[in-house]
Amino acid sequence: MKKRIFALLQACVLVFAASACGTSDTQGVKGETPSLIFATGDHTGSYFAFGNLLSGYMGDAAGADIEVVSTEGSVANINGVNEGICQLALAQADVMSYAWSGIRAFTKDESTRSFRAIGGLYEEAVQIVTLDESIQRVSDLKGKTVSIGAEDSGVALNAMTIFDIYGLRTGDDIKTVNLSFGESIEAMKEGEVDAAFIVSGTPTKVVEDLIAAEHAHLVNIDGRRAEELMERYPYYNKHVILSGTYPGLNQDVSTVSVQATVIVSADLPEEDVYHLTAGIYDNSEAISAILERGIQVSVENATTGVPVPFHAGAARYFEEHGFTVPVE
Repeated sequence: MKKRIFALLQACVLVFAASACGTSDTQGVKGETPSLIFATGDHTGSYFAFGNLLSGYMGDAAGADIEVVSTEGSVANINGVNEGICQLALAQADVMSYAWSGIRAFTKDESTRSFRAIGGLYEEAVQIVTLDESIQRVSDLKGKTVSIGAEDSGVALNAMTIFDIYGLRTGDDIKTVNLSFGESIEAMKEGEVDAAFIVSGTPTKVVEDLIAAEHAHLVNIDGRRAEELMERYPYYNKHVILSGTYPGLNQDVSTVSVQATVIVSADLPEEDVYHLTAGIYDNSEAISAILERGIQVSVENATTGVPVPFHAGAARYFEEHGFTVPVE
């Protein structure tokens, strides 16, 4: 546990120290100014950019100072919330399910249930990007070196799950390395890795730049294997990256996706979380307009595909809008 959250702890402590020295005229819902740490992801990925966008709307609605930090991703974020280091985070639906059940990166005696959902945001596509023309199917990754994302990321869990479905064994069939999105792209350009997993909303800037500059391509995840994946793990969904999403992408790419979700510490007051939730979904049209190209944040999408209980403050907001969600 300590190893998994070390980098996140460093970032959050530095940010908290800086924010504690400042002042704000904004008053929270109880007449105070809450200082909240919002854990996101790699600074070159969509989580970090999306977190910065959301923080403004959420902070205004709740009268809170929200500091956004870059992290390794979903696993580190959930551990950070569980440890009380961060109060808000972005996380993939599949990783949330693992944490709640105490499996995969989370052992049963460390099962992390100190977080609750605020709501779902958008689908994150599993993108396998490569410059190697010999890699046209997932099975072609055999014998290759593949970046599977940072060590404490949901991306790494996605990659390992997909390898398992395709009968590929790490070490024996595939050499894996843990690199961030930006590091993965640079390593591919240098010929140090043959392919990389990028799990993100599309278009993803680093993928866009690579395809435009280096004539990279995306690998399909489809057919019987994809159906088996979704049957075994119902938080995966069919997803199509449409032709034209990236410059030079001239045909649709079939893959799978998981939902990006905002989570929050279970200890935050109901009133504060109610306003944080309103900050997102009262402004869903404005947020979607800024994001453009396929990402549509909405109250309707917020309440589906979330595998853990919602915070009571979020549940209250959704009930007012005609949606009943589970709480604990």
